[in-house]
Amino acid sequence: MIDTNCLIASIPRHNPEYWLYRAFREGVFDWVISNEILTEYEEKLADFYSTQTANIVINILLTSSNVILTEPFFKYGLIVHDPDDNKFADLAIAANVDFLVTNDRHFRVLKEIPFPAINLVSLDEFQQLLMY
Repeated sequence: MIDTNCLIASIPRHNPEYWLYRAFREGVFDWVISNEILTEYEEKLADFYSTQTANIVINILLTSSNVILTEPFFKYGLIVHDPDDNKFADLAIAANVDFLVTNDRHFRVLKEIPFPAINLVSLDEFQQLLMY
């Protein structure tokens, strides 16, 4: 699953992080989302780029075969310093994802929590893991 900041960085073709979009498009990994995360993606993309870009990205996510839409039913509240990030941690647990990909320092607390375990990796580490 991919944090919003990583998504934002992966959109421009000239950004080094564009590899993430290419890997997704080629079906190298599944992208796990929830309605709450889709809403955040849409809001942040519209603020950072434009409403049109946000709509295109959301449409791609909603129509791609390698997207898993699921909803967490329990709120763990593991990230205290930025509670808005908990939606990613909660979904990572509910969907039993292999990796939560983020460069956001607020997520680092998850590395210190033995249960429920969340495998946190940076965008660079994810690229190395995928060997992409």
